[in-house]
Amino acid sequence: MTNQSDASADFGKPPEFATLLPEFQRLCEVIAKLRSPEGCPWDRQQTLASIKPYTLEETYELLEAIDADDNAAIQEELGDVLLQVILDSQIAADELRFGLTDVVKQIADKMVRRHPHVFGDEQASTTDEVKQHWNAAKNTEKSERKSKLEGIPAELPQLAKAYRIAARAASVGYDFPDRRMLFDKLSEELQELAEELFEDGRIPQVPASIDPQPIPDEHVTDPSRKQRIESELGDVLFVVANIARRWGINPEEALRGSNAKFSRRFQAIEAAMKEQGVTMEDAGLAEMEDAYQRAKAKE
Repeated sequence: MTNQSDASADFGKPPEFATLLPEFQRLCEVIAKLRSPEGCPWDRQQTLASIKPYTLEETYELLEAIDADDNAAIQEELGDVLLQVILDSQIAADELRFGLTDVVKQIADKMVRRHPHVFGDEQASTTDEVKQHWNAAKNTEKSERKSKLEGIPAELPQLAKAYRIAARAASVGYDFPDRRMLFDKLSEELQELAEELFEDGRIPQVPASIDPQPIPDEHVTDPSRKQRIESELGDVLFVVANIARRWGINPEEALRGSNAKFSRRFQAIEAAMKEQGVTMEDAGLAEMEDAYQRAKAKE
């Protein structure tokens, strides 16, 4: 096994092109064949618009493989993402828009422009200085944009989008001068949410417990009130995304981790109930909570 110091000696080395280029050419030829009149009917009928869901799906599957730290899965999912890039480029070429060569050249040129401290005469010894060079180059490239918010992908998950919107605003100084102020803002937004949720407008002081009898939820049916609640809840989530940003945390990744953590522990409850010969529907909340806490302790 290669130790870390030995591996670091290989950092920054490109792949062996004598091996890579024939395989890359073969992949491009395979995809071109699939799109040809003699190829696959499904591939031939795809457009840049129709292929979008698959591109998004493959990206999420790559993230899952990275979270699992599974090298075989990461390799496979990277291949699927690469497939999407080449297929999209082939579709664009077939529609006389642009080709894969244009895509590769453009991204290589952009990376050189945005790293003048590596490929030019600028200096950068810290990550903050690197970001300054990156943003300066980006601002020059995007000088024709009418708003700082232009260019944020519409298809981004909304929590990630909130992060990006706030970051763009902060890039021109529109941000709280002290990040701790965000917790005061969070309290303000939670209070405004409580005013829409509860008749007295106060946040209930109900300790989290499994002892009381369950109280059925009542969904909001009045459209106007529901819209106000959604607005206030959205404000809470926006502030949470900002808190993540100011502490250098990706909120989408944080939520992904919490989703995975809860799923693991809930599945541990299911396994424990099955081992006891009890269905989830018949199990008591106390039994399920005990199994949850045991799973939590193991982690």
